[in-house]
Formats: sequence, C-alpha cells, structure tokens
Amino acid sequence: MNLQTFILPNGIRLVHLPSESTVSYFSWMINTGSRDEKTNEHGLAHFVEHSIFKGTSKRNATQIINRLETVGGDINAYTTKEETCIYATFLTEYYERTMELISDMVFHSSFPEKEIKKERDIIIDEINSYLDSPSEMIFDDFEDIIFHNHALGKSILGTPEQLENYTRDDLLQFINKNYGTDRMVIGSIGNISFEKLVSYVKKYFGQQSLRSTTHQRQQFLDYRASTHISKKDTHQAHCMIGSISDKLSNGQKMTMGLLNNILGSTNMNSRLSMSLREKHGFAYDVESNFGNYSDAGLMNIYVGTDRKNLAASIQLVHNELKKLREKKLSPTQLRNAKKQLIGQVAIGAENKESLLLAMTKGFMIENKFDDLSILFKKVEKISAEDLQEMAQQIFDEKKISILTYQ
Repeated sequence: MNLQTFILPNGIRLVHLPSESTVSYFSWMINTGSRDEKTNEHGLAHFVEHSIFKGTSKRNATQIINRLETVGGDINAYTTKEETCIYATFLTEYYERTMELISDMVFHSSFPEKEIKKERDIIIDEINSYLDSPSEMIFDDFEDIIFHNHALGKSILGTPEQLENYTRDDLLQFINKNYGTDRMVIGSIGNISFEKLVSYVKKYFGQQSLRSTTHQRQQFLDYRASTHISKKDTHQAHCMIGSISDKLSNGQKMTMGLLNNILGSTNMNSRLSMSLREKHGFAYDVESNFGNYSDAGLMNIYVGTDRKNLAASIQLVHNELKKLREKKLSPTQLRNAKKQLIGQVAIGAENKESLLLAMTKGFMIENKFDDLSILFKKVEKISAEDLQEMAQQIFDEKKISILTYQ
C-alpha cells in the first residue's frame, strides 16, 4: 500500500492513498468523542457534529448541502465515543471544492441559534427513535452497565433534558477545549498528485495556528460483572452478554477479531448462528461484536428471541463460550477460520469509503496503517493457544455481565 504522508506546522496530519478511479474520497477526523465530555456536557460532541453542517461565516445550511450534492458528491459525518469525522465522496475533479468546504465547516462554523434549535429537535427525535427500537437501545444500555459511572458508558446522543439547555456558547466552548489541531488527521484516496494535494492542504488547513489540547481521558478501571433484567412491553425478549478486556496490543486485536469472527460477528456460519438459529431455531437475530477503545476492549453478544426461548438461548450462548475456553480449535478449524477472516478483510478493503475511514483512524491513533499483507501475516501468526487464552480471559464466567429486556 503506497501511503503518502505529510504534517502541517500546526500538527494536522495528512495520509493519502493514490487511486486511478474517477471517484475520490476525503475525510477529516479528530480524536474527540463523547467520552471527552464532562458530566454537564453529555451529548455535546454529537451535537457539535450535527450543528457543524448548519452554517459558516460565508454559507448557510442549504449552501453547505448543495456544495457537493449539486455535482453528484456526498458528504456525511459521525460521532463515536472517541472520534468525530466528516467525510465525502466526489468526482476527482472536485478535490479542491471538497477540501475548501470541509475546512470551512471545521474552522468557520457559525452555529446560528435558529439552526441549533432545529437540530436539537432532530437529535431528540433521533433519541426517541432509539427508545422505539429495543434491539438498538439495549446496546447503549449495556455499555452504560459495563462502564458504570464512566464517560464510556454514556450514550453518544445525550438526553433530551440536557440538550434542551445547551446554547451556542456551549458548543463553542466544547470546540475550544477539544478541537486541537494536534488531534486532527486528514485522509484522502484519489487520483491526484501528492504535490497538488499538499498544496490544497496547506491552503485550506494550514492557515490555522497550532493549538494543542491538554485534556487527559479518565481511564476506566472499575469493571464489575453484573446481571440486570429490565421489563419492557415488547413482543421479543432481547439479551446482551459480554465482558471487557484491558487495552489490547495490535497482535491481540487481531486475535480478538478472529475470536469474534468464529463466535458470531454477523456470519451465518458462526458458532452462535449455527447453534441458536440453524440448529434450535431460537433466534433470527444473533451476533457478536468487538469494540476497541483506547484503554479497553469490549466484547458483546446480542440475541433477540421469543420470551419462552430466552433462558435456553442464554444457556446456548454460555455453552459456546465454554467450548472456546476449554477446547482448542483443531488445525483444520483454525485454518478455515483464518481463511474466512482474510477473505472478509480483503473484500472489505475494496470498499474505498471504509478503507478511507480505517486508514484515517489508524493514523489518528497509532500514526500508521497496516496494509493487507501485514494484516494477513498477523492473522496467520495466531495460534489455537492464542485464541483459547483470549477466550479464557474475556469469557471468564466471573467476568460476564448480562442485560435482558423481557
């Protein structure tokens, strides 16, 4: 992977992957998310991300939307617990237009009071839509239980009560505290000379002075396994089962990724799917997920099932976790699991938008991004003993938490 990099004097980093396609991709990402909010700022990181589209010193909301969409491009954004990102897809001839627009949004947003009020109502509606979807809401509630009384456990969206009280000044103060140039990375995939790209970066992102952030994230150190039952007026029962790990090294992340793929992920041939869905017919929705934060890993399993099958479904999940703890994969099982993951990673890399975001985040967190050949070598190095040891650590019965809606 022929990655090209550049660092502006203000600390903003650029990573670029050349491509011969007529379609290009661009992203701006900052190492700031909902876990960087103080108690009285819950939901502000996401509120800022929404409001950044609502006007700048020279554009109103409509002009921002139309700037790329009128030429067939697309611009979007997201907020997670640890990052905020704006990204765009466009025809290569509109590189400069895209970069100027995103720079304008990032550095010159005006946050008009009228637009902020409208966006607040939209986010509250988004929150309410989650309340109507227990299969989505249970993920947030489970993280709140896992990371009890810590910023990692709080919903990215915030609460309607807090959102109602936020003002334009609150948004600006959050940006001033958290949007340091030393936390920003620009990603690019496209058919443009690196010299021209750097000149655009200097023009639109290099005029800002160096601004460092001194905010230190509070590490989560107080995990305690627990079981919770919440009564919900729903047809289905919903269940989350999971645990956390300490901060993982790069090699351990790949081991966890492979373990997750074997156990569930969204694979139809995973152990959970074959047991709960194919063999017993208990669940249409069953999956496992691995989330990796800067100081902790989170593994969770979701099951949606008829109430009468809930207890049996939970027991089947425990049975699969026990197998992973107690029995090593055979050479054939290990070889097949690696082939599946390698194939999925290779196919996923063909999605240039996903590749862009992964590449940008890799440089934001570790100042590097492994190409496919390196990733595949890491997968091939994983042993059956590595997987069993990881399963014993993550799926220790004493460390497992459970949340059910029933």
